[in-house]
Amino acid sequence: MNMQNLMAQAQKMQRDIMKKKEEINNQNFTGTSQGADVVVNGKKEILSIKIKPEFEKEDIEMIEDMVVIAVNDALSKVDVAIDKSMGQYGSAFNGLF
Repeated sequence: MNMQNLMAQAQKMQRDIMKKKEEINNQNFTGTSQGADVVVNGKKEILSIKIKPEFEKEDIEMIEDMVVIAVNDALSKVDVAIDKSMGQYGSAFNGLF
């Protein structure tokens, strides 16, 4: 295999990775807990937080804990989507996302 073919393959792989990354970045992921729903995008930015109405104002600490659980749930879904989408490239690109 000559160097030109190798470079062409590397460039194609880079384009494919960037395309998959953009696809994931444009998706929304919803994390849920008993008391809250959180929506994040593939860039791991929080888009919305919804506190479920069954809680009293005195339950703020519990609601905060529920939001943390929901955020972590949504972010783990982003990681799963990245792993699923990027799995064909192995661990060579860990840390890019």
